[in-house]
Amino acid sequence: MKNKEQVNEVLKILDDVYGPTKCYLNHQNPWQLLIATILSAQCTDDRVNIVTKDLFEKYTSIKDFAEASLSELENDIRSTGFYHNKAKNIILCCQKLLTDFNGEVPQDIDKLTSLAGVGRKTANVIRGNIYGIPSIVVDTHVKRISNLIGFTKSQDPVKIEFELMEILPQDHWISYNTQVIAHGRKICIARRPQCHICPLSRLCDDYIRKSPGAV
Repeated sequence: MKNKEQVNEVLKILDDVYGPTKCYLNHQNPWQLLIATILSAQCTDDRVNIVTKDLFEKYTSIKDFAEASLSELENDIRSTGFYHNKAKNIILCCQKLLTDFNGEVPQDIDKLTSLAGVGRKTANVIRGNIYGIPSIVVDTHVKRISNLIGFTKSQDPVKIEFELMEILPQDHWISYNTQVIAHGRKICIARRPQCHICPLSRLCDDYIRKSPGAV
């Protein structure tokens, strides 16, 4: 586990290299981001953005999704994968938003996770990006890179979330996710990491372990 000085150095490098970053899922309001995040499970953000471009023109409100035909919605989101479960969850989620939350996306994590298809990851995306509540989103990039760097040894996303909450200052909880996504796409690519140009190499446990004497 990294000490406080090492953690702050990693965060400073991420700030310097990637600066302020924003959510990669296109949206204009809270419910659009909620649906886009549900669709993003096991799917790339780029693919989701392609799908939601037409989807949000066809379904223009929570009510539209709540009343959608299951088979038709499945067809609309087919290319995001796992479309049977996603379509069912989106409809159930929007129905509950109308019946239990007056058509508003809640910010409380327990209320968010009571919605169909919404786990802690999706809830924290909403809390951080919509409501500005310090929240750590543990996606595949955060899980993998946090393990490589040495911020955590856990594989369980919930454990990783709470461990990161212990070592990261709150003012970086939101930005850490989007900066790490950028890093995972540009340099620390899962199948072909470019360690030779990585600004985090000298602080990365995995790199140090594989390259003794390199730093």
